[in-house]
Amino acid sequence: MAQERVQRRLAAILAADVAGYSRLMREDEVGTLADLTAHRTDLIEPCIAEHRGRVVKTTGDGLLVEFASVVDAVECAVAFQEGMAERNEDTPEDRRIVFRIGVNLGDVIVQDDDVYGDGVNVAARLENLAEPGNVCVSGSVHEQVVNKLEVRFDDLGPQRVKNIGEPVRAFGIRLATAAVGAAPMEEDAPSLPTKPSIAVLPFENMSADPEQEYFSDGITEDIITELSKISGLFVIARHSAFTYKGQSVTLKQVGRELGVRYVLEGSVRKAGNRLRITTQLIDSATDLHLWADRYDRELEDVFAVQAEVARSVASALAVALKPNEGERLGCAPTDNIEAYDLYLRTRATPWPPTRENILTARRAYEHIAEIDPNFVGGHAGSALTYAMAVIFGASPRPETDAEIAIAKAKRALALNEGFAPAHSALGLGYLAAGRHDEAVTSARRATELQPSDADAHMFLGVTLLFAGDGDKACEAAERALRIDPQFTNGPYLNLLGIAKFIAGRYAEAIEAFRRNVARGGPMGASMLHPWVAAYVAEGRIEEAHDTAKELLRFFPEFSLKRFRMLHIYKNEEDSQRLIGYLRKAGLPE
Repeated sequence: MAQERVQRRLAAILAADVAGYSRLMREDEVGTLADLTAHRTDLIEPCIAEHRGRVVKTTGDGLLVEFASVVDAVECAVAFQEGMAERNEDTPEDRRIVFRIGVNLGDVIVQDDDVYGDGVNVAARLENLAEPGNVCVSGSVHEQVVNKLEVRFDDLGPQRVKNIGEPVRAFGIRLATAAVGAAPMEEDAPSLPTKPSIAVLPFENMSADPEQEYFSDGITEDIITELSKISGLFVIARHSAFTYKGQSVTLKQVGRELGVRYVLEGSVRKAGNRLRITTQLIDSATDLHLWADRYDRELEDVFAVQAEVARSVASALAVALKPNEGERLGCAPTDNIEAYDLYLRTRATPWPPTRENILTARRAYEHIAEIDPNFVGGHAGSALTYAMAVIFGASPRPETDAEIAIAKAKRALALNEGFAPAHSALGLGYLAAGRHDEAVTSARRATELQPSDADAHMFLGVTLLFAGDGDKACEAAERALRIDPQFTNGPYLNLLGIAKFIAGRYAEAIEAFRRNVARGGPMGASMLHPWVAAYVAEGRIEEAHDTAKELLRFFPEFSLKRFRMLHIYKNEEDSQRLIGYLRKAGLPE
């Protein structure tokens, strides 16, 4: 029986979606749906019909449209965005519905009134590249319309996009109305630091085995760690860098959103005992390639390669290494690949710090220490879990576990004094034991060893907070936020809120907690109890009661006597002030 012939045709495809749709729905589901329906009925559908387009399908926040003419498609996209900008003029910025649009010209497969293939996929990827309120088109579209329409284009250069083999040439359409319609970022984009600044994007896994994805991620994380040891560089933390994993974004967008000038990207191929790593350093403002290299090595040479990359980046950016920094680069933490492999898999396990997550991480770290007793990572990680269990109330024997944490951290440092996470673990161990001054000293040492390590600054902030220095704790939290600006699930804003409470800046504490929720950050007793107290301190009793109910929903067994975090402050007045406000909110003794 002859196989049915696939129907194909050349078409212009327009893909559109709403920027920030999840936030809009979270804040006002009914209102957002009503507004979106009105926009579609009054503007979008008539605009598509006027330009002879066919709506192929719609999703909750987007649509796919087919045009026979690429000129019609681009004119429709421009009219669409200009009309939305006009409709948004009188709408509060945080309630505006703003679209991103991608347009591609290519061959598509037609089946049951739907369209498929790379022609469609590229349009969707271009939509992801578009700025909110704007239009991004492919090189094939630009070639067809550049002399036929009175619009201005910005050449975005070749873009690597997901599931498309070759780079796609992209152009942004410069719309005068784009700024009017564009939805604001939830927080202002950070400004550039005074020192050279860099983000390392997740390296692409080029191995035949998709299970090796974690290995390429681990290479990325370790290069970030190596670079963070260089005091002359400002390095974005791994959490924020990994928000771009699998995303189709321009390097200019990455640079703007993270507040960095340079971006390092690359790929990893692992086959048996052979390893190939490719890297390239790019100026995100100009798209200029500053340096590139390829490394073909044995697997056990992975640490040396990571150090070479860090040195090459520093050299390309004219950053001089201090003598101790050069010595610490490339110091292999272990020559046991099995132990290192497991360490890569375990580092994110304790977060968020629930009892289950902490114990899962502990078992993994202790197994690493069994595999290679001389690997500092296993002992430091295990120490951290014991300290966290005490601080977050997950330990049935806090005094004993605090001493175990200290002993394990010291053992780690005896193996490698330059391993910053071991100093952080020792700092938290001292904190769990009530030795606040020693806790701050150890935690600060970690930030000296790795100045661009967000977690090190966070742990320093924690020790400063409980030592009674709210203002310094705020500085540490803000530093962590700057290094890791896109880590929405991180504890930095929670830390900032508690630190502001201890500093007596209650309104600012409330704002920090509110920002955390707006970003989709974690909820739990460690954040909610100071939020309750801050509301009481500000005289906002009804909001305090509502938040207290939320706290008890998350943590039904909460009590003022048994909640460990209330009783590890150095200054008794800090503890009693917090407990007094919580008591006024009606939380159980």
